[in-house]
Amino acid sequence: MKKITLSFVLLVIVVAGLSFFLSRGDELSAERTPLDLSTYQNDISPAKSNQSLSNSSLTLAAVGDILIHDRVYEKAVEGRGYNFNPMLSKVQKQLQDADITFANQETVIGGTAIGLSSYPSFNSPTEVGDALKTSGVDIISMANNHTLDRGEKAIQNAIKYWNKLGILYTGSYASEKDRTKIRTIEQNGISIAFLAYTYGTNGLRPPSGKPYLVNYIDKKLMKKEILKAKKIADAVVVSIHFGNEYERYPNNDQLALSSFIAEAGGDLILGHHPHVLQPLEWIETTDNRKVLVAYSLGNFLSGQRKDYKDIGGILKVNIVKKQFRGNSTIILTSPSFTPTFVDKNYHVNPLSEVNPVLLKEINQHMKQWIPELQVPEA
Repeated sequence: MKKITLSFVLLVIVVAGLSFFLSRGDELSAERTPLDLSTYQNDISPAKSNQSLSNSSLTLAAVGDILIHDRVYEKAVEGRGYNFNPMLSKVQKQLQDADITFANQETVIGGTAIGLSSYPSFNSPTEVGDALKTSGVDIISMANNHTLDRGEKAIQNAIKYWNKLGILYTGSYASEKDRTKIRTIEQNGISIAFLAYTYGTNGLRPPSGKPYLVNYIDKKLMKKEILKAKKIADAVVVSIHFGNEYERYPNNDQLALSSFIAEAGGDLILGHHPHVLQPLEWIETTDNRKVLVAYSLGNFLSGQRKDYKDIGGILKVNIVKKQFRGNSTIILTSPSFTPTFVDKNYHVNPLSEVNPVLLKEINQHMKQWIPELQVPEA
């Protein structure tokens, strides 16, 4: 009898312990370290996990240099002003279709009040901004080697006009207070921060006490601002004015600086200044992120002709935000590139419509380091 009673007691203890352990299952699970989505991002689905999982995405489009020579704005004269919309009409829909569209405004739109001018010291009509607004452009970079061409007055005039249009600007600012505000855009539950820097300004320097007029490439500053941007946004886009003019491949300085930006936390790097297209590339960081870099997006609208200077394009990339257990991960997917061509009337055309033979060459050039890059068929 004693033996039977002891066995019964042991059985009760085992059952009670098992019940307690099962009842603690949810609590123990909640205390576990969240999964690293960079490793398991393709393996998790609601069917495989009881934890919440949701994705959101947006499409970002970017174009290269908008460099308004006198021969361009002279073609845009309409009445007493200027109309650049016809020059962009054939590509506007592609820009409008993106959730966020970025452009590199190479020339300051200081307006006619201070006198228009061309190379080597540019000042463009404000109506350039009107055409970009119609085209769906949301944000422009003002950090480039021509930012200071016509001084502070041109910059302040331009900023007032961008504000009037509701187009954000980055890389050049109205004041130090303005400079401290990192530009962000939110779409589809994803926030994107935009930063911009230039290698120089053709030997010109901002007036004393006004460094905010243009952002120069400064690794210490850039790292600080990228980290700040990552605290307030899901992804960080960095526009960089660098490289050698008219060279179709990035130089060592471009490669090194792009790696630095990627490791600092940048998610997408948009390069400008060479005025010709340079191939796209993925940079894999030490924290297992894939950063997309466009070393040069070429000229989108300019008065430069021949030797690939009249060829640019529209870069598009999907930015996906994956959420799991309260944490989020940003992933860039499905990059595509549509080459464009500026004709003798300075109208921007899809290259596929004007020169299918050249399109094949440009497609191969742009995708040589990213074979999966989506390009139009020749």
